[in-house]
Amino acid sequence: MTEAFSISDEFEKARVWKLTDEDIASAQKTVGYDVAETRNLFIEQATENNIRNYAHGIGDDNPLFTDPAYAEKTRWGGVIAPPSMAEVITKAMYGDKLPQEMKEIASGLFRGIHMFVSGSEKVYYEPIFPGDSLHAFSGDESFVEKLSEFSGRTVTKFKRRVKLNQRGEIVFNQRTRSIYAERSSAVKKGKYMAIEPATYSDADLQRIDDLYAAEQRRGAEPRYFEDVSVGEELPAMVKGPLLVTHLIAYHAGGFGIREYGLFGSRLWHQNRKRIPPFYIKNEQGIPDVAQRLHWDNAWAQGIGNPMAYDYGVVRESWLNHYLTDWCGDDGWVFRQYDSMRKFNYIGDTQFLSGRVLAKRVDDGRFLVDLELAMTNQRGEHTVEGEATILLPSREHGPVIKPRADLELSAKAQRMFERHNQLKP
Repeated sequence: MTEAFSISDEFEKARVWKLTDEDIASAQKTVGYDVAETRNLFIEQATENNIRNYAHGIGDDNPLFTDPAYAEKTRWGGVIAPPSMAEVITKAMYGDKLPQEMKEIASGLFRGIHMFVSGSEKVYYEPIFPGDSLHAFSGDESFVEKLSEFSGRTVTKFKRRVKLNQRGEIVFNQRTRSIYAERSSAVKKGKYMAIEPATYSDADLQRIDDLYAAEQRRGAEPRYFEDVSVGEELPAMVKGPLLVTHLIAYHAGGFGIREYGLFGSRLWHQNRKRIPPFYIKNEQGIPDVAQRLHWDNAWAQGIGNPMAYDYGVVRESWLNHYLTDWCGDDGWVFRQYDSMRKFNYIGDTQFLSGRVLAKRVDDGRFLVDLELAMTNQRGEHTVEGEATILLPSREHGPVIKPRADLELSAKAQRMFERHNQLKP
């Protein structure tokens, strides 16, 4: 006789996973080890097609990213990728392995603990052209324990990730904040469970459509440093209402889960054997990814949220879209910082805004510092951020590409040399 299945039983099983003193102490031992990332992501090499697919996946129709004939006439001489696409391109890098002791520690840390990205700082150095591959190395910088109003005991992990192209040039440097939170505490608190799903009248949708229709992309007309004023407001942008369809589009554009993976059929079976805690039975008794909290309301509610919500990296890509629209084809998004303040639930709409904080000249480069925010239809700030943009100058000419600091450059050079020594 088949045993009756209850999804609530699966929630209870998931809740037994706790943050332990042993895990936290072990995590501290992994700090300071930079390791080459040896797994390929969905996209190993940029092409005109996958650049276009990624841009469309984040809702960006900029012809610099999607139209070779248009892009050929720009300063770049052809299509380049949206800067945020650096996140999803990775080709295996060769390097020295973690010491066995560290490998054993890292592989067993925080199993079954709910993790979400709370923000990051990203610095972009080089454009990505069709034909470019990106190799990555990364390492944990620190682990900070604290108590959260929502989740009780939490651990915040700061991780650095650096990407180099096939020429050994640093393209992208990222510092990410990830929060590990006990499921039991999140469910018990239930702080946000009273939030109702967003609903929209035809008039509400018309207002959103009007904003979409009014959005301004700078495009081929240069935005010169001299024409920007401190205190000026950036044009509005809207994203949403968020649908599961939009998350599917983001995955279709190239977003994968580095550490875990989303697989079907035989690979689903093999991955379940590799990382059993990542798979938790659904209402039909079938093991499914814990990550489904981004599209499965029942599972999201099981860990203390009122409904499914987006990935933090989706909103980061939206901010990047906002910035490239503003700076135009001749500008360059140098730095982007964001802090996720609230969840972006399925059905929510995000209204993007910004303001010029400062203008400055540094080593011949003309920089504009911006303040950024996303606000949902409930009037809540869901993201607070900052950015630094490089702009051309009417008097001094085009943007001068930024350079990484000497310490990071030296580290990247050592990692790339080792990659070339070890690759077949």
